Amino acid sequence: LCRTEGVRALWKGNLTACLRLCPYSALQLAASRRLVTLFMDELGHISHWRAIMAGSLAGMVATTVTYPSDVIKTRLIVQNRLEPSYQGILHAFYKIYHQEGLRALYRGVSPALLGAVPFSAGSFFVYTSLDTIWQEPIVRFTPLQNFVNGCVAAAVAQTLSFPFETVKRKMQAQSPWLPHYGGVDVHFTGMADCFRQTVKNKGVLGLWSGLTPSLLKIVPYFGVMFSTFEFCKRVCLYRNGYIESPLNYKLTPGVDQSLHPQELRELKLLRRENFEPRKSALEN
Repeated sequence: LCRTEGVRALWKGNLTACLRLCPYSALQLAASRRLVTLFMDELGHISHWRAIMAGSLAGMVATTVTYPSDVIKTRLIVQNRLEPSYQGILHAFYKIYHQEGLRALYRGVSPALLGAVPFSAGSFFVYTSLDTIWQEPIVRFTPLQNFVNGCVAAAVAQTLSFPFETVKRKMQAQSPWLPHYGGVDVHFTGMADCFRQTVKNKGVLGLWSGLTPSLLKIVPYFGVMFSTFEFCKRVCLYRNGYIESPLNYKLTPGVDQSLHPQELRELKLLRRENFEPRKSALEN
């Protein structure tokens, strides 16, 4: 690739991926929190299957909303940089829409949505096993442990869901308007046929073709994201008075952990107002 298109070819589609990352992550986290709350019982507990369902649905929501940008990213990657079919993100969007129609911007969305289920299941399986793996409660994990946890969860989840990722990429890239039909190694008429043709021509392991570079990208990303998320969560808990320090999960004595942040602030304000008149009376 570097010899034929230059070193810059290694960053094809990177801008599109970066622009997609923020809305995708925000939608996924927001939808996940909302769905987890929705699936909780009266005591605030959630079963394993409901948690997996919440994570899967959150991934589906984020994928559906941001999917056209994923198609554009794939098209920018598969094209030859020296003889490009698209001049940029907007040109790719315009050309795909006018040449192939709106449906082309959602080509491959079915395997993408289906892949959210094993990805969520794999992530949740690792997460629920962390205390057993480390032989200590989750609340005592260090930032390094959280980083490793994110890496392991991403590796397991990506490996389980990668066949859907492979089919999705092939469906996104295939187009009669691109040279060599987008450079796909098999030709197909839909998702099921893509699975069938890939296995027929490349074997079952062909569905995991490209897994290694994918893991090299996604594993450290999830490690950093998971450890950063956990640290930010601790900072928020500390600022709201639930824990004594952002460096650990040691609960603040005398604080009702079931209260919402607004309720906790109102309680602190009420206690302060009650304390000040008593202090003034003692001084007088």
